[in-house]
Amino acid sequence: MAACSSEDPEAKKRIAPVYDEKTGRLKLLKYDANGNGVVDTWSYMDGARVVRIEIDKDEDGKIERWEYYDANQKIEKVGISRQNDGKEDAWQYFAPDGSVAKLEISTRRDGKVTRVEHYEKGQLVSAEEATDADGKADGKIDKWETYDGERLASVAFDTLHRGTPDRRLVYGADGTVRAEVDLNGTGQFTAANPERRTRNPER
Repeated sequence: MAACSSEDPEAKKRIAPVYDEKTGRLKLLKYDANGNGVVDTWSYMDGARVVRIEIDKDEDGKIERWEYYDANQKIEKVGISRQNDGKEDAWQYFAPDGSVAKLEISTRRDGKVTRVEHYEKGQLVSAEEATDADGKADGKIDKWETYDGERLASVAFDTLHRGTPDRRLVYGADGTVRAEVDLNGTGQFTAANPERRTRNPER
């Protein structure tokens, strides 16, 4: 939408403003970004303030990007459609350097966030998820993941429904897997079977 605020007269010709009939305030800017005669960008306004921008870059009639702005006109988050079908099901939050810092995902695509991924310098470092493995569908986190580079380092589960993990699998860089338990809820894990150390079956 940078062109919308520029002094380019050709770009201005591709902007169609829509005003509130009662208040006269600007509420929408329709924009043809590539100049092919098809509106592909909708900027929802509160007067001069941008609230949300929706983009259909491939012009298939389905929005694939939703940009949300805060009161200071800084981008707050970006919504995306993971299946590119026009249904918003994930939201990106950004670090000061512009890289993704957090990704919220609605795994059931119902608008409710059930998985949150955390990134550092664009690299996934950890995630937590409400899998509803017990069938209760209460939205409580019951799975935790940590990463070492591109490698899954550990995954923990709450099988006792207490809100903290009680079982954990730790994956070694050499392909081994170690099972650990914390049945007392102290945060201290111990080997589930100290005598046993197995190879990661996925390797």
